[in-house]
Amino acid sequence: MDKSAISESVSFSADQIRIQERLAIFLALIAGYIDATGLIKWKTYVSFMSGNTTQLGTALSTDKYDVIITSVIVIGSFLLGIYAGTCLSLCKRIKNQILTFYIVSGILIFYTIIAYFYNINTISAVAIVGFSMGIMNTIVTSVGNQKVNTDFVTGTLNSLARNAAMSSMTHDKTERKQYKANAIHLLLLWIGFLSGAFTAPFLLSFLGNWSLDFPALLLLICGSWISVFNITLNTNT
Repeated sequence: MDKSAISESVSFSADQIRIQERLAIFLALIAGYIDATGLIKWKTYVSFMSGNTTQLGTALSTDKYDVIITSVIVIGSFLLGIYAGTCLSLCKRIKNQILTFYIVSGILIFYTIIAYFYNINTISAVAIVGFSMGIMNTIVTSVGNQKVNTDFVTGTLNSLARNAAMSSMTHDKTERKQYKANAIHLLLLWIGFLSGAFTAPFLLSFLGNWSLDFPALLLLICGSWISVFNITLNTNT
């Protein structure tokens, strides 16, 4: 991050940054929870695409066609979800991103209800859930001027270490303060994802087939909270 980028962060109010940070941590927790659920139930990631890419690469060299197909489907669905979510965020008719919360929540609830009555195969399951995670990934893209990705753990750790290093190397007090704040935001984001993954096995054993209703309910509550307090998210503009 250069000096011009740091100066641009002044345009964000403290309240805006606080809301963005809390929302990013909340979404990272959900992403970690759902990702761990996918790993336990379907032996694949539905949010962490770096892991799926590694699985795809190793499967291609060992002719594990079931893993190849699953990895390709979930990566493709995730990309489509990001495409759809980005289009929603850029649509001028949509004044905020509350609709995105409801769409992701609706997809998860729809999947849970259908799965209760019918046996959904792994390919269909990861495609549906992976698509919803792609959409959710577009809700918060920055905290202040620091770009974030609520489910890209590798990128989060990379940015965390870089901001920590730049904070320790700069002699400018303003820059040091900004780099330190960025590092803290990223650390909390990583902890959020980790906490969600930690919680998943316990709730999965308790909720069973209804395990995805938990994050769906959280998203509905969060969307309603944003609507009630008339909070506008401008993270994608």
